[in-house]
Amino acid sequence: MKIPLVLLASALLPAGYAQSPPDVSEIMNRVGQNQTRAETRRREFVYTQKQTLRMIRPNGKIAREEHREYTVVPRPKRVQKKLVRFDGRYESKGKYFSYDHPDYHYKGMDIDGDLINSLSEDLTNDTNSRDGISSNLFPLTEKAVPHYAFKLIGTETYHGRQVYRVHFEPRKKPSVGDMDDDGENGIWKGDALIDVAELQPVSVQTSLAFKVPAAVKILLGTNINGLGYAITYEKFDDGVWFPVSYGGEFKVRGLFLYQRTMTVSLLNSDFRKQDVNSSIAYTDDGKQ
Repeated sequence: MKIPLVLLASALLPAGYAQSPPDVSEIMNRVGQNQTRAETRRREFVYTQKQTLRMIRPNGKIAREEHREYTVVPRPKRVQKKLVRFDGRYESKGKYFSYDHPDYHYKGMDIDGDLINSLSEDLTNDTNSRDGISSNLFPLTEKAVPHYAFKLIGTETYHGRQVYRVHFEPRKKPSVGDMDDDGENGIWKGDALIDVAELQPVSVQTSLAFKVPAAVKILLGTNINGLGYAITYEKFDDGVWFPVSYGGEFKVRGLFLYQRTMTVSLLNSDFRKQDVNSSIAYTDDGKQ
């Protein structure tokens, strides 16, 4: 019996290549659209968010460290968070001292205290985002996709699922001013793993696509290196993918010989679908 050449060729191809993959632009446009729908569905879920934030000296010693735990209640257009657990410590003259609330200052000019609180608020507490993660950190939203050029690297298996590996970078050369445009201008480069079956991102790793100009460093007295982050997603319901982990690390060099490596790690867990008639609600100050 003769086997048709088309069937024989298909049988010899690796899994995931039996058919030609769709155009990468089509893939990413679908990803952006699916992200919009997924964000809408996320408001049905309450979950726990744990943050670990550190300020590290050039010698590797921790200058300041905080652990925060929140209950997160997504609302129609933003999230509301209630701080349920907190512990922090700072180093002074070789000893560590504890404190029990955010934005703590142990001296008049506490740069570490200001920066570590800003790190949490700016990167993980965006009230205009349905998952709290700042929208200008994510290059795959429906609004951001048109500002990026994508290249399909291939397919692979990630945690048992078939995924596309896609490289992305801005379509035009970005600048410092683009960082304040809510993610609508391309400022990141990196790689994303996209679930083949559902066209949802499962892993995104980025770095800043440009260097901070020397003039800005001189004027501000600040130099930021290694700015980037990694974020992973998991599926929790039909069409609902949540960011479950987020991490970033970068170095800051400022005035008066100030140098720190700043790290943030975020874990979302304990997802539970809230009843539409649920009484769980928080005021803007986080109180029930």
